[in-house]
Amino acid sequence: MNSVIRIPSPRTVIDRRELVDRIEATVAEQGAANGRKAIVELLRSAQELGRQEIARRLVENPSAGHDVAETQAFLTDQLIRVIHDHVTQNVYPVNNRSTGERLTIMAVGGYGRGEMAPHSDVDIAFLTPIKQTPWCEQVIEAMLYFMWDLGLKVGHSSRSLDEMVRMSKSDLTIRTAMLEGRYIWGDQALYEEVRVRFWKDVVSGTERQFVVEKLAEREERHKRMGDSRYVVEPNVKEGKGGLRDLHTLYWIGKYIHKVRDPSELVDVGLLTRKEYLAFRRAENFFWAVRCHLHTITRRAEDRLTFDLQREVAARMNFSARPGKSAVERFMQMFFLQAKVVGNLTSVFLAQLDEQIARKQPRGLLAGFRARTRNLKGYSVFGGRIKAPSEDWFLADPVRLIEIFVLADKEGLEIHPETTRLISRDATLIKEDIRQDKRANELFMELLTSRNNPEVALRSFNEAGVFGRFVIEFGRVNAQMQFDMYHHYTVDEHTIRAIGLLSRIEKGELVQDHPLAHDIVHKLRSRRALYVSVLLHDIAKGRGGDHSELGAEIAPKLCPRFGLDEEETELVSWLVRQHLLLSATAFKRDLSDSKTISDFVGVVQSLDRLRQLTLLTIVDIRAVGPGIWNSWKRQLIGELYLATEERLRLGYAEFGREKRVAAKKAAVAALAPGNAALIEKVGGKFIDAYWIAEPEDVIAKNLLQLSATQDEPLSIATEYYPARGATMVTVIASDHPGLFYRIAGGIHLAGGNIIDARIHTTRTGRAVDNFLVQDPLGRPFMEETQLARLRTSIENALANRIKILPQLVARPDARPRADAFEVRPHVLFDNKASNRFTVVEVHARDRPALLNRLAHALFESKLMVHSAHIATYGERAADTFYVTDLLGEKLTSTTRLKTLERRLLEATSERAEAEVAA
Repeated sequence: MNSVIRIPSPRTVIDRRELVDRIEATVAEQGAANGRKAIVELLRSAQELGRQEIARRLVENPSAGHDVAETQAFLTDQLIRVIHDHVTQNVYPVNNRSTGERLTIMAVGGYGRGEMAPHSDVDIAFLTPIKQTPWCEQVIEAMLYFMWDLGLKVGHSSRSLDEMVRMSKSDLTIRTAMLEGRYIWGDQALYEEVRVRFWKDVVSGTERQFVVEKLAEREERHKRMGDSRYVVEPNVKEGKGGLRDLHTLYWIGKYIHKVRDPSELVDVGLLTRKEYLAFRRAENFFWAVRCHLHTITRRAEDRLTFDLQREVAARMNFSARPGKSAVERFMQMFFLQAKVVGNLTSVFLAQLDEQIARKQPRGLLAGFRARTRNLKGYSVFGGRIKAPSEDWFLADPVRLIEIFVLADKEGLEIHPETTRLISRDATLIKEDIRQDKRANELFMELLTSRNNPEVALRSFNEAGVFGRFVIEFGRVNAQMQFDMYHHYTVDEHTIRAIGLLSRIEKGELVQDHPLAHDIVHKLRSRRALYVSVLLHDIAKGRGGDHSELGAEIAPKLCPRFGLDEEETELVSWLVRQHLLLSATAFKRDLSDSKTISDFVGVVQSLDRLRQLTLLTIVDIRAVGPGIWNSWKRQLIGELYLATEERLRLGYAEFGREKRVAAKKAAVAALAPGNAALIEKVGGKFIDAYWIAEPEDVIAKNLLQLSATQDEPLSIATEYYPARGATMVTVIASDHPGLFYRIAGGIHLAGGNIIDARIHTTRTGRAVDNFLVQDPLGRPFMEETQLARLRTSIENALANRIKILPQLVARPDARPRADAFEVRPHVLFDNKASNRFTVVEVHARDRPALLNRLAHALFESKLMVHSAHIATYGERAADTFYVTDLLGEKLTSTTRLKTLERRLLEATSERAEAEVAA
């Protein structure tokens, strides 16, 4: 139950006296009923002028979050006061009110705290001494109609004193809202009664229960919002590390110690003065961001989406620096503030725990309590490790690393008072400590821990020690990557990747990562792998290729960490090549022997292959939820096995005939009837088909081809669990443009093609295999979805529909991609394959893209033999293996230039607009 809001120059926001005089003049002239419309207009005009002044203040001082939020609450207060006085004096005047005809109006929730964003809900409670009288009901109803006429979103309740007590006891949300209760207007004596009853009848004796329930509610909210304070599209209000977390601390402090202002949390020992100032800075920053979000969108928008991040960054005067855009600098500040909130929360809760523990009654068993034990000079009690004195870290700064190693080894938490000391003394880590042999040995123990390195490193990072001990890591602290692919900041992504590697090593992810589980214990140096995971993204945000720059950092850091020359060289190589395996697996034809030869040429050893495979898997998986899937697992597994075989057996490839014979034998072994099918229709396929397709796909193709030999068109669709996708096979008479029409039909049915292999039989029939998922990376499984795919492809091939205009008209499944600028470019590679020219197109992903590219290839009189589609958030990388109509590679510079122009035109939005027109 809070104090009055005071703001600078209040009358420039709203002059209540003048507004009241104008309303009284209108009533005198027209009467309260007839003048209602004019009175609403007077209120609306005052509200609009007030909002304009608040918006002006926000522009003038774009970081003044508290000031703007408090001014918004002040404006709302004044409007409610004017409305109340007008209703009670002019609309429903009563000269001698009975004791029951008393009404007090309270602001509750965030509004009660005296803070509002421009489009926040107005949460108010109308309270009466006993059950409502008709007069109270009339006043409340009339007031609400005035507020609704002003366009306010009102969350209201009307209760008697007894009802308030009963409902606050039974409902945590109501109790929390009332905890924030603030007197706005009406009967002040009644408000005092409400306040006394709330603390005496609701709060007293329920403190511990409130804390438990509030923390459980917080955990649930965090899970709902992504359970990390480093998600790249954070919710300013509800997200982890956001405003609601700060409010939770205040509520708990208020409930237990009856503080009336966050500054009093210092007086009751829950925060230090320095921590309180950090609390206020973080809160002020988040309020500023939230007010900008509401102002830009003109609604109660609390999610900082990609399309809004640029605009808020510009409004808050963030500018670009070399290697970092303005929006990345703004978001880095956002995440640093969220990190501060995380630190404050852990210190606050641990301190609270201590206070509650101290109040525990000393019973008969008090003497049997666990005794404090000594661990390398630290005291350990109640699962917490504590520094013995204020100057403990000052005497030996290496202890700032040692304490995290001990906590990880023994499964302990660090005592809140010691956490404060660590944050205070982190600045003691200077160059001499960074070069200290024991410090580096301890750091490596933490990094490669067999317990829980993810938890240990996260607390190491949030205490501010990690970034000081490894300065290069400090630079990527809280750094976001402004794209739709990465879900976390660089430091959080790295720590998650280390955690995943540890879980794979402990055998916890056998189902998800069978290959990784199989190879993780065959490495020559696990230390090298953990260090490469730590360093793989360490050069992001420096401008330039982060793989190359990171590879240059490795030789400086690895010897310091105690790695030998061979390990250092391996780490540097892994960082330089950490994108190679995924780029090869997702963007190249793995059935083309040249793909494997080229990859083997770079990898060169079995140990490097294992190290790179593990680094690739944890890197992709740690990008964010939904990024890793069975299709990626399948491709990485295929590339790994093909490379391992080549490295182990040491030959370039089987003779072509032997490879085809081996594949036919494998297909025949799959099912009893397959040998007969190979005999009947297998001869129609050329050798390249047998080498390219896996045996289970060949078996399906043979069956379909055999069953539909006399049919002009056959379309088969089925869920393909091994690939986490749907397989679509189209058998038809081969003709130019077949590929782009099939692609269009699949897209129109809501499918995304992730892989395509195009074959022509010796008799001139096309056998085209496509792997398809929905826009969210899930397979089509329902029969209705599969039937829709077949119908849509049939219509596209029969020319019953105009493909391009319909595709362009389809809404983008991810409209937020518009926030990103992706410069399209085309790459040609005549060395990646012995038979084909490899064409790689990078562009912004959109529904019609693949179809337009396929159409451009058709217009260029090219044959597409396989297509591989990779998407990275808003970016698409589509790769085509092509030849000219005579089956030759493209070598003419003029022809390649023309093709490049056509493909770039196909990626442009202008081309789509022309089609739509």
